[in-house]
Order: sequence, then structure tokens, then C-alpha cells
Amino acid sequence: MYLPRRTSLGVLLAAGAGSRFSGSQHKLLAPLKGAPVVSYALSAMVSAGFEQSIAVTGSVALTGLLDGVTEVHNPDWSTGQRSSVLAAIEYAQEHGFESIVVGLGDQPFISADAWQAVTNTDSPIAIATYDGVRGNPVKLSSTVWDLLRSTEGDPDAGARDLIRLHPELVREVACKGNSADIDTTEDLSTWT
Repeated sequence: MYLPRRTSLGVLLAAGAGSRFSGSQHKLLAPLKGAPVVSYALSAMVSAGFEQSIAVTGSVALTGLLDGVTEVHNPDWSTGQRSSVLAAIEYAQEHGFESIVVGLGDQPFISADAWQAVTNTDSPIAIATYDGVRGNPVKLSSTVWDLLRSTEGDPDAGARDLIRLHPELVREVACKGNSADIDTTEDLSTWT
């Protein structure tokens, strides 16, 4: 079956258990300035203007938060972040996308501008940097998907092992903003 080529797919990884967060609910659903933590990341991704955006879910339901975003459930979420990246790649291949641009649901301060800057970079792998420190989002072109699949490494490293082993494929993209993530209740209290 022929699929017309589509450009970049916005991907938000939101599958993990958030086990370091000791609050009364999952960290992605914890309130931050009146809205769930994940809602900020979703909003920035959607505002970046992708043809389509997905959220890869697993341990927690994001019911009612995914307005205009397709949910892709990762049944292997407990094995680590890599399985969620691979689920996103599988979805992208099935739907004819040329690249995926991946962000994390627990990073509420990444801007739509950062998503756009990384998306518009002509490189097999593009990584947002904040004051010289690598962060998210990360763009993975379809030209590196098979390479990612065949690269062994830490199952919770997402694409980091691929990036480390193939620096010649990587371009850093300087972005404004803050790539802080919310992993613990202390992280959350810093921002509330």
C-alpha cells in the first residue's frame, strides 16, 4: 500500500510510572499553576503546528487531556523509554511520516518555538540545547530508525545510546527556555 510522505510527527512520551514522584497522584497529573503538568507539554507540542501529534502512554491514562492528540498505548512501557520511542517510530512508519520529534510529558517549560526549531533542522538527528546543555525535543529522521532499532543499550535511554555512538549524525539546536523536568514532589514544589 502506498502512503504519501508526510513531514514530522510530534511525539510526547508519557508512558512511565513516575516512580520517584511521591505525591498522591501520577506526576503527569499533578497540578502545576492550576493545570496538570503534562498539559503544558501537550500544549507546546500542539502549538508547534505538526501535521499530527501523538502521546505515547502506558502507566497512566490521560483521559480528557489529549484534545487533538492521538493516543498510542505502549504495552511494553515498563521496559523503559526506548520501547516508547520504538512505538512512536512504528506509528510514524505506518502513517508515512519522514521524522519524529520527541518531547517528554514531564517537561512543562519547553516552548512551541523549541519544538519548531528542532523540527526545522535539516539533520538526521537534531537535539535542543538550553545554555549549551542537551535536552528535548529530539528529532529522529526516518534515515536513522533502523539504526536505532539495531543499537543495543540501556532500555531506559530512549535514543541516547544512538546519539552517543553516532555524533556525526547529530546537530544541536540552541533554544530558549527551560528543560527542567518534574520527577519528584520537590521538583514540583520548586515551580509552584
